[in-house]
Amino acid sequence: MATTTRTSDKLFSPLKIANGKIELKHRVVLAPLTRNRCLPLHADDPEAGNYNRTWVPDSLVAEYYSQRTTDGGLLISEGIAPSLESNGMSGVPGLFHPSHLAGWKLVTSAVHAKGGYIYAQLWHAGRTTTSPFSGKPSVAPSSVPMTGDSGRIPPGHSGPVQYADYPPLELTKEHIKSTIEDYCNAARMAMEAGFDGVEVHGGNGYLPEQFLSSNINLRTDEYGGSPEKRCRFVLELMEQLAAAVGEENCAIRLSPFGLFNQARGEQRIQTWSFLCEQLKIKLPTMSYISLIEPRYEQLHSYAEKDSYLSSQGIDPATINLKFLRNIMRGTPCFSAGGWNDENCWGVVESGEYDALLFGRYFTSNPDLVERLKLGRTMAAYERDRFYGPFPERERGYTDYPRYSEGKRNIDVKIEQSIHVAEQEVAT
Repeated sequence: MATTTRTSDKLFSPLKIANGKIELKHRVVLAPLTRNRCLPLHADDPEAGNYNRTWVPDSLVAEYYSQRTTDGGLLISEGIAPSLESNGMSGVPGLFHPSHLAGWKLVTSAVHAKGGYIYAQLWHAGRTTTSPFSGKPSVAPSSVPMTGDSGRIPPGHSGPVQYADYPPLELTKEHIKSTIEDYCNAARMAMEAGFDGVEVHGGNGYLPEQFLSSNINLRTDEYGGSPEKRCRFVLELMEQLAAAVGEENCAIRLSPFGLFNQARGEQRIQTWSFLCEQLKIKLPTMSYISLIEPRYEQLHSYAEKDSYLSSQGIDPATINLKFLRNIMRGTPCFSAGGWNDENCWGVVESGEYDALLFGRYFTSNPDLVERLKLGRTMAAYERDRFYGPFPERERGYTDYPRYSEGKRNIDVKIEQSIHVAEQEVAT
């Protein structure tokens, strides 16, 4: 495709979010990406059985986000834990300790210095974590543990632990209230740290989606038993966040057809339709809504996903998110899940979405927006460097060159080769 066509694609046109408070200069958004690169607040003391549970962003994390910042562009942070209880793995930052405030100020200042915007994604792992990781019992709408293990090794353990050995506590109503308050405190801290808004991670089988999923939420009180009741936690959470920091500063991410983390709830269309109808009523000036594509899955094959959708009476060949887009009409709608430099063109023009989120290719292409605009080749991403922690934190994190820098490196190598050849000829 010609460069002029790419430059004029609506992907590079302005978009207003946050009820008009923010005007983006383009619609290529950094997706929330867990990278596990934060520093431990405390050193581990294995002999005493004490292990660090609090992780803090630093100047390296600020550099990572700064590298991916463009003037007028939007970045969504990695998932940030609003409490110790909510953290699902090592190296993941939080927003509940004074050190977090200072660390995130480094990040937001670096992004703003380049004219960008950044939202904090608030992430509660729910039953997808265990006490060996968080130091706290895991929680869920019902005491239904996941099967298998996370594949990650908790502090003080020689291998992964089984979820069944650490079943989640069923949240009491008082605990639900305190959990929502944790989110609100984290949101207030996020705004104090300079974030431009907050996004609730309401997908991928984490706590909000656990409430939405009928196979995890077995409650018979006002928080479960029907699609409408299973939406109650998420709606209360969003309403209280809006009261805490302003609804125009609040957004949510949803995966209505996701299977990740063993979310196998039924009545999908009824549940997420009701949720979005109520969000539109209760938070009419919400900043945006971010949706994960129906057939996209992080772990499952297309065949497995299609088989599941078919078992629910959903045609995988025709399913899309237009029904939610129509419900949320007037609220900016983002899409995530498999977008790349070949399939992103003309999508915004179609009216189906207002912006596209890019994830994996943003890890290895800090200048992804420029590469898209100018039709430049994308550097391949490295799966084995997605998730830390690593001793060399910068490797596969901040050491990817921009296209122009990579080209200079190649030119230098060519010049060196020519020089060596000339010397060999001379001798």
